[in-house]
Amino acid sequence: MMPLQFTRPGETLTLLCLGAHSDDIEIGAGGTILSLIASGAKLNVHWCVISAIGDRADEAGASAEAFLVGAAEKAVELGNFRDGFFPYNPELKDWFEDLKRRVQPDLILTHRRDDAHQDHRTVRGLTWNSFRNHLILEYEVPKWDGDFGQPNVYVPLSAEIMQRKTDLLLDHFGTQRSKDWFDAETFRGLARLRGMECRAAERYAEAFVMRKGRFA
Repeated sequence: MMPLQFTRPGETLTLLCLGAHSDDIEIGAGGTILSLIASGAKLNVHWCVISAIGDRADEAGASAEAFLVGAAEKAVELGNFRDGFFPYNPELKDWFEDLKRRVQPDLILTHRRDDAHQDHRTVRGLTWNSFRNHLILEYEVPKWDGDFGQPNVYVPLSAEIMQRKTDLLLDHFGTQRSKDWFDAETFRGLARLRGMECRAAERYAEAFVMRKGRFA
């Protein structure tokens, strides 16, 4: 199968990463981001965590810095919207409209449309509502709800990148370790399944939904 290629070594890619909560981007797309940086692309990243308060803000900031080591440029933006109440907050729409004026991304990473978490779905909806002429990939986040769908875009991960992603997640999100799904087996198990589906050379992959794309 002929692979899609977002950028080549030495080329610049402006990436907008959107996550409702402090660990969402890292879980859903951390390996993809690490792989893009390792490929030699000049990655300009605007990383937004919309609900990051107290200890979760500290974790989000430190994790973003760790995942973005080697990026050409980076901006990390931490919001203080109330966790669990995104659908009921009209100010969130204003926040997205302001973001649209400030950032002109080549590629956007955001939540899946069919995600069972109401905050995740709201972020996804506002992403598409505000950014109407952009390439958007929707990532997946495992949870108790069992809401996985059928992705159509895969990013193979090297074993080294998969290990680094897992290590960074476990190192930076101490507040989440009490959740029985937040462990290395979950992260590696999902990546192994997606790697099997796309026949990844080193067995691991992250998966996305691309709802609209265009060939040049």
